[in-house]
Amino acid sequence: MKRYKITLIIFLAAIVSCQSQQSKTKADKKTLPVEVIETIEKRISEGITPSIAIAVIDSSGVHYFNFGKTTIDGTAVDEFTIYEIGSISKVFTAILLAQQVLDGDIKLNDSINGLLPDGIKVPVLGDNEITIGNLTDHTSGLPRMPDNFAPANPHNPYADYTVEQMYEFISNYQPVREVGAAYEYSNLAQGLLGHLLAINKHTTFEDLMVQTIAAPLEMNDTRIEFTKRMKEHMALGHSEGKVVENWDIPTLAGAGAIRSSTSDMAKFISGNLGHVNTPLREAMELSHKVRHNKAGAMSVAMAWHIKKGANGDVIWHNGGTGGYRTFSGFVKETGMGIVLLSNSSRSVDDIGFNLLDFESELAEPKFKSGAVEVSESTLNSYIGVYELQPEFKITITKEGTQLFGQATGQGKFEIYPESDTEFFLTVVEAKISFQLKEENVESLTLFQGGQELVGKKIE
Repeated sequence: MKRYKITLIIFLAAIVSCQSQQSKTKADKKTLPVEVIETIEKRISEGITPSIAIAVIDSSGVHYFNFGKTTIDGTAVDEFTIYEIGSISKVFTAILLAQQVLDGDIKLNDSINGLLPDGIKVPVLGDNEITIGNLTDHTSGLPRMPDNFAPANPHNPYADYTVEQMYEFISNYQPVREVGAAYEYSNLAQGLLGHLLAINKHTTFEDLMVQTIAAPLEMNDTRIEFTKRMKEHMALGHSEGKVVENWDIPTLAGAGAIRSSTSDMAKFISGNLGHVNTPLREAMELSHKVRHNKAGAMSVAMAWHIKKGANGDVIWHNGGTGGYRTFSGFVKETGMGIVLLSNSSRSVDDIGFNLLDFESELAEPKFKSGAVEVSESTLNSYIGVYELQPEFKITITKEGTQLFGQATGQGKFEIYPESDTEFFLTVVEAKISFQLKEENVESLTLFQGGQELVGKKIE
């Protein structure tokens, strides 16, 4: 993932079994809506994703629904199958922060410059310094991603990004807006926050997360480093029907490095709903409190985003890495929570929102078979670099007769024509339109999540 988060990551998957498996709770038997089952089975049979694992949480317990396999010739997924949860890691970071606030170890209005090592200072525009609170609610003024990484392995792009590189970037970054002035979703800010919270406790982010959250909730398969058991139960990430590498995110771990299962994530959501007793209850509640309404139709808490629904506020977060897309959320008014984990980069947000809010519609995925033919000269004219934001660009390239896009800090994705100027993506629910002026390509417009973002062609 509505809030405008540009999430053009990698994509697609393989055709696998679409037979669902359901686990029952002692209290009663739950079923998914017919239309949800149909869209999941269609997405699997059409090769959009190899699998989707779902946990439905309510006051009666946890109900599991599992579709597909870990890979083409893999095993059926279940509630113990391991997926990368991507940016859902950010709400773990939020709860770590909330607990340190409650313990008196840190304050939300503490300046981050006071927590950074000597000699490291983040410049700002205006008089206000960046606070811990600004990091957690995406109002720090820091960009979505740092631009000073050149991965040795582009298929695992954050593996060799170091703390020293992060410090170098934040020390020299020239902000374009004042602190607190606007919402700008920032992986960098959330990764920096996780790093600072770990420093504050003289430990690593993973050890802090396990000690504070995973261990108390008995989430034994929720880790950053794979355990032997996790490796044995892993769903392989997929892009274009091919297995892709897992992403290692050591420096920005708090932004997206955690791996987990629906079984473990159901415990996490149950805790947030108050269905289970946990020492984290007060910290979880603090993390849900709205901090601002600067994200369009969304409110923002500590990392959590909040969407108005027919039955109450949907408190949620999604995630995406190279070969995975995930969603988690809950509605306090109904006591219902949802976890969806999939091993391709095609969004499952629409399913999660639909299950939590009946007025939220399911998406109708586009398939490659819907593309039309466009002349090679027209395709060639679109090649170039388009600046959508100061630190976010989309580069359009061509291989053979296929156009590709690549967003800053992300993998390449195919774009398919539905007319001479309109293209659709299969990685996410998004479209790209090219604008011409006197037969020259002037810009493109990205349509995603009800938002439009224009990028001027600069190269």
